[in-house]
Amino acid sequence: MKGLELCRAYFEAFGRGMLAELEKRYPALRGQMAAGLVGQGSECLGYDDAFSADHDFGPSFCLWLPKELFEQYGTACQQVYDSLPKEFAGYPTRQVTRFGQDRVGVLEIGSFYYRLIGREDAPKSNAEWMWIPESRLSQAVSGEVFLDEAGIFSGIREALLAFYPEDVRKKKIAARAAAMAQSGQYNYARLCRRGEWTGAFLSLQEFLKNTCSIVNLLNRRYTPFYKWMHRSLRDVSVLPEVYGLADQLCEDQDSRSAWRDAQPEDFLFGIINKRDGRAVLIETICQLVIRELMAQGLSDVEDMYLEAHALRVMETIQDPAIAMLQLLEG
Repeated sequence: MKGLELCRAYFEAFGRGMLAELEKRYPALRGQMAAGLVGQGSECLGYDDAFSADHDFGPSFCLWLPKELFEQYGTACQQVYDSLPKEFAGYPTRQVTRFGQDRVGVLEIGSFYYRLIGREDAPKSNAEWMWIPESRLSQAVSGEVFLDEAGIFSGIREALLAFYPEDVRKKKIAARAAAMAQSGQYNYARLCRRGEWTGAFLSLQEFLKNTCSIVNLLNRRYTPFYKWMHRSLRDVSVLPEVYGLADQLCEDQDSRSAWRDAQPEDFLFGIINKRDGRAVLIETICQLVIRELMAQGLSDVEDMYLEAHALRVMETIQDPAIAMLQLLEG
């Protein structure tokens, strides 16, 4: 059973009754509590598997309260929560690690969001949106809300799910495109020519990270924590082929001999070493991204180099404060 499914079933079995009991004891809580599973952990993303169950995994859920109610009733609610069965559906007690504390249980709404995105509510301006890491926003909109009659918790969540304002999305797309051009189309080849293989692989890593991010941005989705960046591309509707191409980039290939013995006739357009499968894959991915930038009306430049398209995207940003940021910022 997937973790989110397990926690939903646990809530239906014990959580709804717990909330009814709390409302009976404390009438001020009636209709004011929200419950679900959101935040950190692979189960919130739906990416958990058998390996995930060894820590910070198990039957549980979050119970979110507004600040004033949390201050008055939080301790009492936690005591009731702690009295619920620890094992459920054949799954043992949740094994909590040092870094997995405070992911479930009774939580205050504002503090919960602050811990994830550095603020207690959704951003109000482009500048506020700009500097929240994508991975933190991904956590804040992950998982599922099982119940929220008052809609306070869900109101913030819905504002985050609406995604970046368009100028912020454009700025981040421009930054990722420029980084892909720099790390993949430019520096990877130059480092291979020099025989700087560790540098070449670091460039490849930068290219992959920025590729995962731009594909998610083009799908209007937040990119998760680096561990799950590539996995997040498995179910996208825009550029789904990049998932497999990125996988191929990480396959064992003899790039060293491809560059060591390369002749002028081995280069397409004088720059793409067709003997190096990675160089060809990098260019393939870049051209797919360029095609999508044009399809979304973000660029109209006829150029194979992604940086040219990044600069064109920058020109379409209307907010002067965002437009004046350095190309790679964001």
